[in-house]
Amino acid sequence: MPSCVHIVGGGVIGLSCAWELSRNGHEVTVVAPAPGRDGASWAAAGMLAPVTEAQFGESALTALLLEGAARWPGFAAALEEAVGRSIGYDTTGTVTVALDASDRASLDDLLAYQHSLGLRALRRSASECRRLVPALSTALRGGIEVPGDHQVDNRALLAALVAACCGTGVAFVEAAVAVIEAGPALVLEDGRRLRPDHVVLAVGTGLPAIAGLEEAGLPEVRPVKGHILRLRRPAGRRAGDVPLLARTVRGLVHGHSVYLVPRRDGSVVVGATVEERGNDTAVVAGAVHELLCDARAIVPGIDELELSEAATGLRPATADNTPRIGWTALEGVVAAVGHYRNGILLAPLTAASVVDLLDRRPVAAVVEALAPA
Repeated sequence: MPSCVHIVGGGVIGLSCAWELSRNGHEVTVVAPAPGRDGASWAAAGMLAPVTEAQFGESALTALLLEGAARWPGFAAALEEAVGRSIGYDTTGTVTVALDASDRASLDDLLAYQHSLGLRALRRSASECRRLVPALSTALRGGIEVPGDHQVDNRALLAALVAACCGTGVAFVEAAVAVIEAGPALVLEDGRRLRPDHVVLAVGTGLPAIAGLEEAGLPEVRPVKGHILRLRRPAGRRAGDVPLLARTVRGLVHGHSVYLVPRRDGSVVVGATVEERGNDTAVVAGAVHELLCDARAIVPGIDELELSEAATGLRPATADNTPRIGWTALEGVVAAVGHYRNGILLAPLTAASVVDLLDRRPVAAVVEALAPA
């Protein structure tokens, strides 16, 4: 039955949930200080990479990521139709490359693990990698091609979600939530009280700051800092010039991970560090220097691009890097938290699952085990 739902959080998870719930007849309000510019979603690169993100010992998480990726074509098509513009959903594929022999050995180990899970990943020689990506350095030792790892322009996605929500009647309250009370009820930092039928927690690293959740059964969510850079064409370059990259490139550079994600306007997103520094969001010169050095080691041509932005984001991580999606122990409160590095990838699946929960339907099997209660 349609209900009044308040969503706490205005990042990609909160906005995706809001849009899907409103499309399914619910009365939805998003409560967040800056919808569309909240949290890690704005700083992200927008990679949709379930295969490349597969980590040793995380086969259950990989299954979740694959299900998330499977939801993206339909989600992207529906969102672009709703707003009448592109969100930069790109299915070109990803190439991961190795700089030295040790990096090559690490990639071969990763490839064997990917194959053990039945994932599609292809070993490529250095010359094959350069045929796929001509801008690659001649010093590389080969790599892995993953045709099924895609990307989306995260900022175009967020803007489209805000527009789509407005189009379906979603209301926005630009404020922070201080307390969640039984009922449920939201107490805002300015003292206002809101009383919806249901609350969806999609607040990212802001979760620990909200009082009243001690008995909700939620895991600890900690911030994991990441530096990320944006590079653009030099002034005077024509829009029709051939871009430096036509597909996402990831690399191992003496054991350090780096990625370069091209946008359709010729700009490139370079990232990202993984730092356990609490809520620190300072942009540090050393981290920027290391990212640029690693990126230019595999794609030397970035030297010709302008550095247009250096930023940080805080990823919301749980102890096992797995999100929690489901009813909490608090009546009327659903969690969609702890998406860590995969919030954009999992947004369509999470949103569909929240709709299923509120409409009292079974969720997908890979999501069922993620309920915090």
